Amino acid sequence: MSKIKEAFQNGKAFIPFITCGDPDLETTKAIVKEMAARGADLIELGIPFSDPTAEGPVIQEANIRALSGGVTTDKIFQMVKELREEVTLPMVFMTYANVVYSYGTEKFISLAAEAGIDGLILPDVPYEERPDFAPTCEKYGLDLISMIAPTSEDRISMIAKEATGFIYVVSSLGVTGTRSKITTDIGHIVKIIRDNTDIPCAVGFGISTPEQAAKMTQFADGAIVGSAIVKQVAAKGRDAVSGIGDYVQSMKDAIRG
Repeated sequence: MSKIKEAFQNGKAFIPFITCGDPDLETTKAIVKEMAARGADLIELGIPFSDPTAEGPVIQEANIRALSGGVTTDKIFQMVKELREEVTLPMVFMTYANVVYSYGTEKFISLAAEAGIDGLILPDVPYEERPDFAPTCEKYGLDLISMIAPTSEDRISMIAKEATGFIYVVSSLGVTGTRSKITTDIGHIVKIIRDNTDIPCAVGFGISTPEQAAKMTQFADGAIVGSAIVKQVAAKGRDAVSGIGDYVQSMKDAIRG
C-alpha cells in the first residue's frame, strides 16, 4: 500500500509545504519536526530551483534565498535521512523536471526513495510527459503525484485514472500564492475525479486561512498550504518555528471541523 494513503486515514488531511534551505537546512528540519508534531498529515518539501514557473513571488523568493545560501539536492537528501530518524509521516518532494533531469532521473528517484521520500510532485510535467518519470518512480516505490487544474476539464478523468498516491487539485489559475477568495468549483472537479478513481485528492494553491481550508475540505480529502507558511519563514527566519506550529495546528483543527 502507498504510504501516502496513511495521510488520509484519520479524516481530512492537512498538508503543509516548506522550501528546503530557507533560511537554512537546520531551520527546515526544525520546522518539519514541529509541523509533524502539531498535526500535519503529510509534508511537501520543496527542492529549490532557479526558475520555478508555477510559483508566485513568495515561494520564488524562498527559492532564491535557499539557493544563495548554498542548498543542494544532495544536502536535502541528507536532511531527509536525518529527519527520518524521528519523523514517520509521509513526505513528498515538490520540484521541477529540470532538477530531476540534470541530476539524472534514475539516480534522483532512487536516492529520494532511499532517503525516505514517499512521492514526487513535478508541477511542470504535463500528463503527456508522465512516462518520462512514472516507470522509474514505480520501480523505486515512489508515488508520482498528478496535478489537476481548473482548465483540465476534458482531461480530468484521464489524469485521475493514472494517478497514484493522491491527486493535487489546483484551486486557482495562475501561480501559487494566498488568495482572498477561491472561485473554482472544486466540488465539480472532485466529482469527476471520484467517478474515475478512489485515490484521495487534496486542494492547494491559494489556501491561507482556516476558513478556506474548512471550505475546501467539504469537497476534497485534504488541504495543501504553501505560501502562507513560506511567508512566515520570510518574516521570521529561524524564529518562525513555533509560530508555524501554531498555524499548522489551527489549520488541522479547522478541517477536523
